[in-house]
Amino acid sequence: MTTERTAEFRRVGEREVHQGHVWRVVVAEFADPGGRPFERDIVRSPGAVGVVPLLFDAEGNASVVLVRQYRPPYERAIVEIPAGMRDIDGEPPAETARRELAEEVGLVAEHVELLSEMFPSPALTDSVTSIFLATGATPTERQLHGPEEEYSTVLHVPLDEAVAMVERGEINDAKTVVGLLLAERRVRHGDGRDGR
Repeated sequence: MTTERTAEFRRVGEREVHQGHVWRVVVAEFADPGGRPFERDIVRSPGAVGVVPLLFDAEGNASVVLVRQYRPPYERAIVEIPAGMRDIDGEPPAETARRELAEEVGLVAEHVELLSEMFPSPALTDSVTSIFLATGATPTERQLHGPEEEYSTVLHVPLDEAVAMVERGEINDAKTVVGLLLAERRVRHGDGRDGR
């Protein structure tokens, strides 16, 4: 059994070194449990959302809608669930999820339910990604923003195949892995069809 000592750490202050469009980079000063000072670079973020659009055919077979888009940091296309930054002040995460779902893959969901909140990179950023399950979706017009989305591809994939893509290492994006595995678990236990 480990002893919980994190409460003994404390943040002393921070100074901003860069302000971007959405993110801020700061150098934060801390003191460890022994009182020794140390600094860490931190990306301050408003957070993000990811949405697993879960669809069912007439026989009850589950599928998901994914998007393949170019991601500049990796210099390649990544397969992901629809997602986006929480870049509108005061917008509830569920509303951001609904907006991103419509913009990126052209779906409006009847039900949106929080599946999980994850910390995508705890050593780098304070960002929290809220992952939602969307059900009862109907088509709408996509509203693409930026070259990555303009050249993106929408994929309609059976849920079992999407999970197999995770297992084969073809889907590596953390929010997508978490969202797909949680959605698959819901369907396996019979409680994902209507979002409740």
